[in-house]
Amino acid sequence: MSAPDPLLRYLAGYPAPLLQQARQLLVEGRLGDYLARRYPARHEVQTDKALYRYVNDIRLDYLRKAPVIDKVCYDSKLDVVKQALGLHTAVSRPQGGRLVAAREIRVASLFREAPPEFLRMIVVHELAHLKEFEHNKAFYQLCEHMQPGYAQYEFDLRLHLAWRAHAKSVGATAPDEKV
Repeated sequence: MSAPDPLLRYLAGYPAPLLQQARQLLVEGRLGDYLARRYPARHEVQTDKALYRYVNDIRLDYLRKAPVIDKVCYDSKLDVVKQALGLHTAVSRPQGGRLVAAREIRVASLFREAPPEFLRMIVVHELAHLKEFEHNKAFYQLCEHMQPGYAQYEFDLRLHLAWRAHAKSVGATAPDEKV
């Protein structure tokens, strides 16, 4: 039994010619080099406190009227347990005689070592859920407004995830993984 195709897992729904191009780069071992050239930098947002400030700064720039985020953190279990890279939740708790919603954003820990464009893309995606709950046209327009080029960054992130999965399946270590 062969290993599942990482490209199909992360790039399902993209046009066949694009998948073929990505598959060729992956098979030839050039996808990692392509991504490293395109995204050479790593961000410096390493702690949960720094991540909270980073998320809140973006929220204040684009979504001033959106509710305050109570907690922002990196979550090492997120991509495995939730099958997600970021998560936005609102939990209602009784406080006195009323209910208070506590809003959280959790970002998968793999983004600690990611390019700044990928971290921003995930944060923008989760912040957009404060205003638009569904992944609809308005949602993606808001994402594009907060991060011009959002769709390309999302595609490149999916390529990056496919490349990481492929590297793991052949026993290699992706450059952004800690050994």
